[in-house]
Amino acid sequence: MNKQRVLGALLTAVQGLALALAALVGGVVLFVLSVVSIALIPIGIGAFTTPLVLKAVRSHANTRRRLAAAWGGIRVPESYRPFPSDMRTGIVGVMERCSLLVKDPATWRDLRWLVLDTAAGFLTAVLPAALTVYGLHGVLLLCGLWQPLADGDGENWYTFIPVEGWGTALLAALVGVGLLAVCSGLNPRLLHVHFLLSRYLLAPPREVALNERIDQLTESRHEALDVSAAELRRIERDLHDGAQARLVAMGMSFAAIEALVDKDPQHAKVLLAHARETSAEALTELRDLVRGIHPPVLAERGLGDAVRALALRMPMTVKVDIDVPGRLDEPVQSAAYFAVSEALTNAAKHSQAQQVAVGIQHRDGMLRISVGDNGQGGASIGQGSGLAGIERRLSAFDGVLTVASPPGGPTMVTMEVPCRLMPDMPTV
Repeated sequence: MNKQRVLGALLTAVQGLALALAALVGGVVLFVLSVVSIALIPIGIGAFTTPLVLKAVRSHANTRRRLAAAWGGIRVPESYRPFPSDMRTGIVGVMERCSLLVKDPATWRDLRWLVLDTAAGFLTAVLPAALTVYGLHGVLLLCGLWQPLADGDGENWYTFIPVEGWGTALLAALVGVGLLAVCSGLNPRLLHVHFLLSRYLLAPPREVALNERIDQLTESRHEALDVSAAELRRIERDLHDGAQARLVAMGMSFAAIEALVDKDPQHAKVLLAHARETSAEALTELRDLVRGIHPPVLAERGLGDAVRALALRMPMTVKVDIDVPGRLDEPVQSAAYFAVSEALTNAAKHSQAQQVAVGIQHRDGMLRISVGDNGQGGASIGQGSGLAGIERRLSAFDGVLTVASPPGGPTMVTMEVPCRLMPDMPTV
């Protein structure tokens, strides 16, 4: 039997045991507290205790969602109704919060899940541990464990084998090894069934999920329009304050040159040289503006080379690792480029980082981007920050932004955007 498969079976058994304990202990305690607290709402006490208890229930459910994604690769969506932004304070606010929680269908889905998780969920989680322990028990019998057990009560059965000597202990060990071999393939499936049950009980109905999806798309559309409008305003401002002003100055210089070319040729030459400098500055600003709208290297060479060119312009050392076997759709490519650009700019301006690592890869229909630095940390997604702008830009493509930046550093910005690669294109 493969050693890696044995270790995988043991790991799955430990995970199942942890899930079983959480399902039994946490589920029973939280369900009883929830029922008692909701029952006490009419007399007023429950209005104060129910929000606290249901918050613990949601935390317990969200922990199971995270474990389902980490251990089982199963995403369990949550659909809790958000609280209004103008929630009142005091006793009235407590009563309002309690009412909103009780009226939320997701609350009752969580409570139903608690009940079934203590039964079916516990069984599917504890079986991997129980079968693995029983298989190990058979192996240990051959190591001499059968002797004290036989001396204790006179009879010692392992499955269908009465273990009374070394010969029967050997048979028991062979059965135990066979059981461990079965566990190596069965345990992951049992744990998968456990997480599928959690998704079935915790996930919202299809109609609710579709409505939430519509709301999410509507919000992301508005954010995309806001980003586009802000970009247009930036372009107009840069044109008005930069290139346009220099072109107007050039026109005035040429008018003065025309008036002086016959009367004072020397002064006209000085103005002509100044106009030439102004034209060069205007051309540089126009090029920078075009690069800010859509860099030529991005259109010609793709995301990989565009990010490498961007890294060369940074004041700190930037290591770039690109693994994108193809070319992305233009809108996604542009959004990813400017997201990386904003993340690098934030690192240069605020983190005091000396080194930055950028990783970009495409796997299983998902573009994953990471930007990590060794700076002072403390970055967060807040209103008006550059990271908030990245989040708004990516949301138009169902992208997700996460930031891990404890005080003192380091900082890791991770972006994920679902997308496909364009066919029949050279490798980037």
